[in-house]
Amino acid sequence: MRHGRISPHGVLPQRVATISVHTSPLEQPGGGDAGGMNVYVLETARRLAASGIAVEIFTRATSSDLPWIVEVEPGVTVRHVIAGPFEGLSKSDLPAQLCAFTSAVLRAEAQHEPGWYDLVHSHYWLSGQVGWLARERWGVPLVHTAHTLGKAKNASLAAGDTPEPLARIVGEQQVVAEADRLIANTDDEARQLIDWYGADAEQVVTIPPGVDLGTFSVRDQAAARRRLAVAPDALVLLFVGRLQPLKAPDVLLRAAARLVATDPSLARRLQVIVVGAPSGSGLDNPDAMPELAAELGIAGQVRFEPPASRDKLADFYTATDLTVVPSHNESFGLVALESQACGTPVVAAAVGGLPTAVADGRTGRLVGSHRTEDWAAALACLLHAPAHRAELSVAARANAEQFSWRHTADGLLRAYRDALSDFTTVALTGSGRP
Repeated sequence: MRHGRISPHGVLPQRVATISVHTSPLEQPGGGDAGGMNVYVLETARRLAASGIAVEIFTRATSSDLPWIVEVEPGVTVRHVIAGPFEGLSKSDLPAQLCAFTSAVLRAEAQHEPGWYDLVHSHYWLSGQVGWLARERWGVPLVHTAHTLGKAKNASLAAGDTPEPLARIVGEQQVVAEADRLIANTDDEARQLIDWYGADAEQVVTIPPGVDLGTFSVRDQAAARRRLAVAPDALVLLFVGRLQPLKAPDVLLRAAARLVATDPSLARRLQVIVVGAPSGSGLDNPDAMPELAAELGIAGQVRFEPPASRDKLADFYTATDLTVVPSHNESFGLVALESQACGTPVVAAAVGGLPTAVADGRTGRLVGSHRTEDWAAALACLLHAPAHRAELSVAARANAEQFSWRHTADGLLRAYRDALSDFTTVALTGSGRP
């Protein structure tokens, strides 16, 4: 077993195998299975590479047209692994492909001299299953980031949504038991790992995600509105994310309809922009949101946009008066952070990690229910108070500046160092389990 490299911060890995089975960090977030986790994996890999750590990301190939190896930048490589048919597999089908995926990962390592990877970092429970086996084969520590937890999702299901299966809950339990370090996005998630999954509190580390403060920055709103063809006097509400019950875009549409019904003068100025694509159980009826807008009588006020590049997304945040995040559950909520980095206040559900990302009353509002009347009231309060929105805008940017991907990567470096130190100690002394 190699022991990594000595740095001023202790022993650090030279090369990390990052596992992201079900979604590639190269995919466009906002549709399918691509979301905040994709951003997290890629952005942290870039910062780790800047610290001298080579990161190789293993993900399942979803097209024969994909190159098998992509060098994103020096020190960051994405490997597309063949595991099952390229297309037609949903996330629920992937457990049956974990054996094939793991075999490919182990073969990739076997092409190098022993000790090629110093540490495995898995993302989401499917990847944790692969990481667990790689840990045992390679004799290196496993660091795991869940991103979402099945028990947490089942505790806050949207009406009619499908519960997470028992196989996932059991799989998560296994990964929690085997990982050498568990990375939680928030203290709330850390408590869930300890209380609901029996994680060892000493092995759970809270490291908040970050935001690209350069791309997501305060811009000229009038110019952004011109680029996006948004009227200068429009009152704009923005939703960014995958269109599925968990993310609750319907809550925003119903609240917008209530606003117009209560104040018909808003019908001319109010615009709701929905940026994203159907995902998960939302694929069962991909036209559900346009149909709901028509049913509510606000089709003329709602504009649907496909997932956008980061630069265009920054324009959407800038052109907006309020970003709305009504999710039933969020492990953190990168959308809320990106919006605030652009100086746009956020109205969000008081669930999961959103109370960490949004400072209630200072950078936006947190809503404690998913009732239409509560959301309409919260939105109306801010839409009719431009001076207050301006105050929230300044505080929103200041709040976002407390989070950065560099800070997140530094937290991961400490977790890697501690995991390597503990793992090496156990291996040398024979105490506990390596």
